[in-house]
This record gives sequence, structure tokens and C-alpha cells, in this order.
Amino acid sequence: MTEVIDEQPEDSSYKEIMRELDFIQMIDSGLEDSRQGRVISKVGMKQRVRIWQK
Repeated sequence: MTEVIDEQPEDSSYKEIMRELDFIQMIDSGLEDSRQGRVISKVGMKQRVRIWQK
């Protein structure tokens, strides 16, 4: 967390820093899901998107 904060520009707002931390957490969570095999195929995702669009 400290590393992400330290990499932000000096004039970053609290909101911008929190957004970046949330983004990093989402990436880490997705990578862990992938490592654990909690994934769906491209075809499966296309089917889900079609359902959402109705």
C-alpha cells in the first residue's frame, strides 16, 4: 500500500489515491481468482453479457 501511495504524484487527492488502491486490489483479487481456477471462458462471458443486455 505504501508503495502505491509513494508512486502517486504529489498533488494527488485523497480520492485519486483511494481509486488507485481500489484498482490495485481488484487486479490482485482477479489474479488470485485466476490462480484458484475461478474463471469463465470467453464464450461463457459473451453469454452472460448477452443476458445482461436484455
